[in-house]
Amino acid sequence: MTTRWQHGNANDDTQDNRGWLLGHFIDPAEGIRSTQDVEVKWANHPAGDKRAEWTADDQRTTLLLMVQGEFRLDLTEGSVTLARQGDYVLWGPGIDHSWEALADSVVITVRWPSFPS
Repeated sequence: MTTRWQHGNANDDTQDNRGWLLGHFIDPAEGIRSTQDVEVKWANHPAGDKRAEWTADDQRTTLLLMVQGEFRLDLTEGSVTLARQGDYVLWGPGIDHSWEALADSVVITVRWPSFPS
């Protein structure tokens, strides 16, 4: 493994980290995937999968990007359903969220910066 570049498969490489591919919580032995600059999550959600409780983050900005499926994101400021490849939602610090997979879905989450919350 090199420290300057790396390749792999998001489905395989995220199994031990609840879907997270990059971030401060990745073991430094994993190479450049361990970073405090950004967090990236690859998530496969079966239809009906949901996080009903609100998740708060007062210090980071988050991007949720639709790869496939239909996925509803509820924010304290409103709700949006992502249904087309490339649909996204971007929100800043202080906005809470919850979500539900309305169909089998694959989404990418990008959050920055990366530090323990």
